[in-house]
Amino acid sequence: MTANVNKLIDRVIGVEGGYVNHPADRGGETIWGITAQVARAYGYTGPMRTMPRPIAADIYRKRFWDEPGLARVADHAPRLAAELFDTGVNMGTSVPGQFLQRVLNVMNRQGRDYPDIPVDGRIGTMTIASLRAFLSVRGAPGEEVLIKACEALQGARYIGIAEGRDSQEAFVYGWMAHRVGNTMQGAAK
Repeated sequence: MTANVNKLIDRVIGVEGGYVNHPADRGGETIWGITAQVARAYGYTGPMRTMPRPIAADIYRKRFWDEPGLARVADHAPRLAAELFDTGVNMGTSVPGQFLQRVLNVMNRQGRDYPDIPVDGRIGTMTIASLRAFLSVRGAPGEEVLIKACEALQGARYIGIAEGRDSQEAFVYGWMAHRVGNTMQGAAK
């Protein structure tokens, strides 16, 4: 899956672009989609405007792929892992795990297929076991249904963000155009 992760990272960096310091962006100064706060947390000390792309790629791999456990998801559902990666980049690393857990819980046919799991955002043994059980019951089309359900939650969250904070309306169109229904799935193959 390493080559696929590289494709995912290249694609997200392409969407995020270069240096930005938009006054309405709560993340503040960013380059390649990496905020100054995240860059500092991963050891980058230089000026944000000139952070090299390979450093951003390394941060993406560690923070948004390795740490959330998306390689484990990719072992069973690579296109879903790509969607969760993209969601985590834009919404934070625990959000995609929460989306997946919520969806798995409501699709387990009231616990007949597998038990409910805690919605804690951590993709661990229980989440992977539920994912495997879901895919075993639903087959190959199940992955696409999980992706659609996670995207629906993502879109609803974007709208909620903008409804709660008018300044974020500046970003909703781009979020919906580039993040919902237009996922990183092509890079997962």
